[in-house]
Amino acid sequence: MKKSTLFLFFTFLFFSSFADGYNFLYNERCVGAYKEYLSLNMEDGNALIRQELAANPYNLSAVFISDYEDFFSLLFNGNKSQFDQFKNHLDARISLLEKGDTRNPWYRIAKAGIYMHWAMINLRMGENYKGAILFRKAYLLAKENQTKFPAFEQNKFFLGIGETVVGTLPDEYKWIASLFGMKGNVNKGLAKLTSFINNSSADDLLRSEAVIIHCYLKFYLQSRQQEVWNFVSGSQFPTQGNALHAFVKANIALNYRKADAALSTLKNIQSSKAYSMFPAFDYEMGSALLLKLDNNASVYFNKFINNDRGKLFVKDAYMQMAQSYYLQGNMQKAAYYRQQIKNNGSTNTDSDKQAQRFAEDNTWVAVPVLKARYLIDGGYYSRALDILNDCNVQSLSSVADKLEYYFRMGRAYDEMNLDAKAVQYYQTTISQGRERKEHFAARAALQLGLMYERLGKKQDAATMYRTCLSMKNHDFQANIDQQAKAGLDRLNF
Repeated sequence: MKKSTLFLFFTFLFFSSFADGYNFLYNERCVGAYKEYLSLNMEDGNALIRQELAANPYNLSAVFISDYEDFFSLLFNGNKSQFDQFKNHLDARISLLEKGDTRNPWYRIAKAGIYMHWAMINLRMGENYKGAILFRKAYLLAKENQTKFPAFEQNKFFLGIGETVVGTLPDEYKWIASLFGMKGNVNKGLAKLTSFINNSSADDLLRSEAVIIHCYLKFYLQSRQQEVWNFVSGSQFPTQGNALHAFVKANIALNYRKADAALSTLKNIQSSKAYSMFPAFDYEMGSALLLKLDNNASVYFNKFINNDRGKLFVKDAYMQMAQSYYLQGNMQKAAYYRQQIKNNGSTNTDSDKQAQRFAEDNTWVAVPVLKARYLIDGGYYSRALDILNDCNVQSLSSVADKLEYYFRMGRAYDEMNLDAKAVQYYQTTISQGRERKEHFAARAALQLGLMYERLGKKQDAATMYRTCLSMKNHDFQANIDQQAKAGLDRLNF
């Protein structure tokens, strides 16, 4: 049964007169379908849902679980035409779920789950206001369910996410908090999510994604990177046969400066259907290769651009290709791909905005500084330091290059636990760059805050987080501010 046929089946159910037969039956087939979708095995998940709906046509759990196909397909691929084609599935599924028994705790939570899916999809498509409204609906349904069924553990999934996200919203998104009518708190929100995970079993609905979301929130908002890395690298988070786990592990590896681990993880699933179905895997592969200055990175960025039907990270991919060829000394190709940025993709993400600015500029980052940037982000600190130490900072012609030089020196020493040297370079970056649009000064303040927090110097850490937040109109403003706010929240300042 194709997706369109499955949707016609939903339509048939919608107009059926046997409303009293609707139920929430989380049986073996539903458990299996949920596992398949959460492994990005879409065909196997669809097959189990078809079997379940044939056997139990009024099982609303199957209706809810079927939404994961749209969720992952649209979230990963960002296909606007597919979004326009399938966005009516939201209302159709909600209408079906409303035929359920309001006395069942799943009645509100299943609807909350679908609203949450489509909130994230709309945000992915740049529909921020619609996404915020749907996110609010999900949160309010969970809040109502908590009042009616306080012992129902799945309530905590939505309440925990809502409280955590609202607690770290950057200033430009504060209007979302007013929609919720609440003040968020990272620690309390994560505590709810942790409680749900600890009090549920591996097969329970919502648990698999709760574990993944929990990892990202701890990684970015609680600065518990090593703990998260240990978890996604362990047996409790298997990547064999689970493409979603593999993507998460590779993505966290890239953000934790472990390019070799990301490459190994991605290569192990390169022959899977999911890898070929979702171009984002090629984007991750290109990113991992570029971080070790491998010239094959452009092959994967090009595959991503050619196969992706969305607009997110397209400008960034072109920028990475341009810079890769620039580092190889091929200025003809570097200039060509730089030009492509202007007419392709969108500027809905910080990295794509940076790529657009890069395309509109006529300068290039100094070769040693750019090489050090990639190598440090890949975890190759000694190689980066060798390159930077061979470069005379006074020979760099632009202020931006000098700022990045100081910041990268600080990052390399920081990661090598040479704190005194790291502080020196971070402070130089802040003093010389706090009034500029480049993000290096704000990032230096953020990294100093993280360093002081790690060393137990809470007051110094809070001071640096506030210094970070005091800097305005720089690159990556929202992302950096969110991390600084999370730092203050962790410290209870």
